[in-house]
Amino acid sequence: MNIQQIYTGCLAQGAYYIESKGEVAIIDPLREVEPYIQRAKADNAKIKYIFETHFHADFVSGHITLAKETGASIVYGPLANPSFDAIIAADNQEFKLGDITIKVLHTPGHTMESTTYLLKDEVGRDHAIFSGDTLFLGDVGRPDLAQKAADMTQEDLAGILFDSLRNKIMPLADDVIVYPAHGAGSACGKNMMKETVDTLGNQKKMNYALRADMTKQEFIAEVTEGLLPPPKYFPLNVKMNKEGYEDIGAILERGRTALSPEDFEIAANETGAVVLDVRHQDEFVKGHIPRSIFIGLNGDFAPWVGALLADVKQPILLVAPVGKEKESVIRLSRVGFDGTLGYLKGGFDAWKSAGKDYDKITAVTADEVSEEINANKVPLFDVRKESEYKKEHVVNAINIPLDFLNEQFTEFPKDRIFLLHCEGGYRSVIAASILKARGIHNLIDISEGFSAIKASGIKVTDAVCPTTFK
Repeated sequence: MNIQQIYTGCLAQGAYYIESKGEVAIIDPLREVEPYIQRAKADNAKIKYIFETHFHADFVSGHITLAKETGASIVYGPLANPSFDAIIAADNQEFKLGDITIKVLHTPGHTMESTTYLLKDEVGRDHAIFSGDTLFLGDVGRPDLAQKAADMTQEDLAGILFDSLRNKIMPLADDVIVYPAHGAGSACGKNMMKETVDTLGNQKKMNYALRADMTKQEFIAEVTEGLLPPPKYFPLNVKMNKEGYEDIGAILERGRTALSPEDFEIAANETGAVVLDVRHQDEFVKGHIPRSIFIGLNGDFAPWVGALLADVKQPILLVAPVGKEKESVIRLSRVGFDGTLGYLKGGFDAWKSAGKDYDKITAVTADEVSEEINANKVPLFDVRKESEYKKEHVVNAINIPLDFLNEQFTEFPKDRIFLLHCEGGYRSVIAASILKARGIHNLIDISEGFSAIKASGIKVTDAVCPTTFK
């Protein structure tokens, strides 16, 4: 028996490759399926099953393409109703894979079709669970994503999740290994550990949601407390996972169309495409195509694209580092953004060499503006998460989290200079690019963000300050 976790940090997502006696199962595969196929070939094995724990909201799974390429059967748990051929397994149904067995444990709550897969080893002992979004390390799946589909409240779903955990998962032995679908950084939970594998016994000790003396009402209250609105692209990804999508090969072929600066400009004007610049933020600050949006590959690229562009049908034109065009298209497709029309051949340097207009972002160090900030002479906007802001922030800073920038951009002044910062410089440049694309140019970015601010002697506090600028 061979179990391999395939963890993608950008999405904080874990897919799984399981092989026994030449037969392979893949659990929650990513959109690009060739690595699974090549791994099976290297093992001289055949992919037999593709197990899906639920209809994912935060990424587009590769189940349909992988089934088409390999002939493997797609398996969902009870209550799933996909628009394509799949085995809808019964609760406790078992599937043989070489010498091992994978048992279906229906664990609704995160969604109503959510299912945990229990792996039994060669002698029939419970070895591991693949818990999807039902159980994370340090947390459980948020119960608010499937309210409309299930015609239930988040409290109803939380109560169902409580029963699933107590009746199906917690009775398992402490030495059972937990393989979750996500880790820290995913928007599918709120309190996940940085580790990606653990034992169930340790989770019973460490995970607040698995306390033995916890009542259902306590569970509901704690699990639903502090839930932020989910990213707007989540329902669109669910729809794609449930109803189907275009093959990634066609998406790559279209997205890797090389466009000269002239053709790129014409395409941008004629299609209304978003010009998405995925270079490093330091390069974007020094020069970029006017009204382009920065979301760099070096950060949490795909989740920020999903949160800020929102509409997966949005046409996109790429400005990418030379050699990173394919990676960019793949990572966009992971969250359902399949509308990449092409990329700027030769990158931004080609744009400049062609004599095209370009824009810049004014950036300063924290030391250069420390006096103005301490004297509160210039508005300072903090685009970190609310939880980061509450923990520690600059005195008088105004918190508008990047996640909600599109809804709150009117709170930024248009008639005076203001400053922007995040933790390390990535998110504030994203914010600056969006504001400039909307015609707000009177901004200055603080390079290196809050880490540099603290080192500069600017006054910080852990007391909550007003969050709107008057």
